[in-house]
Amino acid sequence: MKTIFSAHVPDKPFHKTALSVNINKVALLRNTRHLDIPSVTRAAELCLQAGAQGITVHPRPDERHIRADDVYELAALMKDWPHCEFNIEGNPFHNLMDFERNLSARGLPLHQCTFVPDSEDQFTSDHGWSFPHDAERLKPLIEQVHARVRASVCSWTRSLTP
Repeated sequence: MKTIFSAHVPDKPFHKTALSVNINKVALLRNTRHLDIPSVTRAAELCLQAGAQGITVHPRPDERHIRADDVYELAALMKDWPHCEFNIEGNPFHNLMDFERNLSARGLPLHQCTFVPDSEDQFTSDHGWSFPHDAERLKPLIEQVHARVRASVCSWTRSLTP
C-alpha cells in the first residue's frame, strides 16, 4: 500500500488535487527518439486542457525521463494555469532541493515537493521512507520546503520487492 502524507502550508489556500498527471513517460519516449517529440510541454498542456488539476514530474539526476530544462519550461507553462498545481517528486538528498530553490528564485510556480527515497540508479520507485528511522534526517528538509510549498512524503507500508 502506498501512502502519501502532505502537510498544509500556513497562510496559503488549501485544496485537494483530484488529478495530477505524471508526464515522465512522455519524456522517456521523447528521449528515446532523439527528435524532441513528443513535446513534454505540449503533453502537459493537453492534460490541463482535458481537466487535469495538476502536473507531476520526477526529474532523476540521470535525466532519463524529465530533464532539468523540462522542469523550468513546465513551471513557466503553469503560470498560465494558476488554478492548477505543479508537483515535483524526487529524493531530497539528490536533486529535488535544488529544483525547489531554483524555481522559487526564478519566481516560477511550485505547489508541492514529494519526497521519494529512490537511489540515483534505481529503475523505478519501489519503496517509501521508513518511519521513524528516516524522520530525523528528513525533518529539516521538510521544514525548508514547507516554508514555501506543501511537502509530501512517500511511504509504503510494505515493500513491493519480494
